Amino acid sequence: MNFEFIECFSKDNIKIEGLYEIHCKTFKDKRGLFLEGYNQRQFFEAGLTMKFVQDNISYSRKNVLRGMHFQKNHAQGKLICPVSGKIFDAVVDLRKDSQTFGKSYSVILDSKTHNELYVPEGFAHGFYVLSRKACVLYKCSDFYYPEEESGFLWNSKAFDVDWKLQIRSKKPIINERDLSFKEFKLEQQ
Repeated sequence: MNFEFIECFSKDNIKIEGLYEIHCKTFKDKRGLFLEGYNQRQFFEAGLTMKFVQDNISYSRKNVLRGMHFQKNHAQGKLICPVSGKIFDAVVDLRKDSQTFGKSYSVILDSKTHNELYVPEGFAHGFYVLSRKACVLYKCSDFYYPEEESGFLWNSKAFDVDWKLQIRSKKPIINERDLSFKEFKLEQQ
């Protein structure tokens, strides 16, 4: 198996169903490195039977914060992989029927450690760039629908993502749309 699938837990030490950190096995020699970022057979054997229909790539510079985003309908499962660079990645469970509704998870994803995050449908997602630059690949389980796009403020108090540990001296670089989002409230979702 070229992947190690690790189940993710909220800060309350509650398993978040369907959320996995994935470590890719690497093959190194004098030429460099090779790894598989996704292998349908091995993912299916691990119980991750999603089908990806779209790949997205974002390029960002240090201190850029993207998120927290989701689609209202046509929810997207995402396999998030930093192709280059290092990011602080955060998700919030928005599945109303989930025992972990409103719970968050965060992890540092780094192209040097070759870890990925699989986020199932029904989550909000965002990240903050820690390295000088980052190129992030998202494999998505549904197509992008601009009219379905939504989000909430990245630093909403209703969930416990600790951005302060990562954002130290500089203000994050955030676009106007992300700044216009409202505070996340459990009862409104």
